[in-house]
Amino acid sequence: MDTQKSKTALITGASSGIGQELAKLFAKDGYNLVLVARSTDKLNELGGRFWDEFGVETTVITKDLSEEDAARDVYNQVREKNLTVDVLVNDAGVGLHGLFATDTDWEKEKALIHLNVLTTTQMTKLFLKDMVARNEGKILNLASLVSIMPMPLMAVYGATKAYVNNFTQSLVNELKNTNVTITALLPNATDTDFFNKAGAAHTKVTENLDDPAVVAKDAYNALMKGAHKVIPGGFSNKSQEIMAYVTPQEALAGMMRKNMEPKDETLSEEKNNKAAWAWGISLGAVVLAGAALALLYNTSSTYDKARYRHKAGKLKSDADEVYDDVKDTLINGLNNVREAVVTAKQVVAKAKETLAEAWS
Repeated sequence: MDTQKSKTALITGASSGIGQELAKLFAKDGYNLVLVARSTDKLNELGGRFWDEFGVETTVITKDLSEEDAARDVYNQVREKNLTVDVLVNDAGVGLHGLFATDTDWEKEKALIHLNVLTTTQMTKLFLKDMVARNEGKILNLASLVSIMPMPLMAVYGATKAYVNNFTQSLVNELKNTNVTITALLPNATDTDFFNKAGAAHTKVTENLDDPAVVAKDAYNALMKGAHKVIPGGFSNKSQEIMAYVTPQEALAGMMRKNMEPKDETLSEEKNNKAAWAWGISLGAVVLAGAALALLYNTSSTYDKARYRHKAGKLKSDADEVYDDVKDTLINGLNNVREAVVTAKQVVAKAKETLAEAWS
């Protein structure tokens, strides 16, 4: 156990999923906990378990954070208990699946916006002010990888996560002269109860979900380092960020919509398609990263060039891994890979265009 016994982490949405995994990591490092969610019994059960395993104290606050001024009530309860929140984790959030114009319910969307946007903003506002006054503290805001992409069939959810990401990166700049850090967590689709609650358990995206424990570990490490953002998982997830920045929005929206459509009977074909798209995107990302690295190398000092040569070696290793996986995919379905190659070519073309603008 680490020597963090005097510190406290407040985690919303702590009863399950990523929030629960993060609570476990904080408890393991000796942080006392303030756990916020709607399920009192579940939070009390977690508190008892963390006391038995790690000897940390847990304060439970039962609250529906989609309610008006819910964040203010949580803040006041914390103040009344004379607790100092050293780390705030805004993990609570919900989604809603369906066509915005005809399928989804406004009251549910209003509650979604309140929880994902208003409560996250107000919680940050209240606790950040105290952190800045102490010149110490950390905040983790749950955005999503879809915060940088269009999100058909979950349009309102995607928009709220875009807000969270933009809001967080703006505060990164505002806090740069303080000892307070704020981090945006951008996970890919994760194996939690999120899709079930959002009415999206039947969609194709649920065929390939990340482990919430892995997501939480990457998020925790980034938060402790004071990173501005973190995309958990392997190279494929990180390559999707590059893809989002260089792929035309209409094409990107089409790809995302396919992920959110219902599963069909051609499951094996869909899996091959998904693998093909992933590796095609990865190849494009490798090319883009290599081109960007070449640009930096040509405009850098001798010292920096040495560092970039090291990065180039790592990039070559990543490219070799992608190439090996592409060979496997080719064996399983050449037709699917052709589509991926087209996407990769589009990414490379956009990269060339971006680099040409940079040189001019």
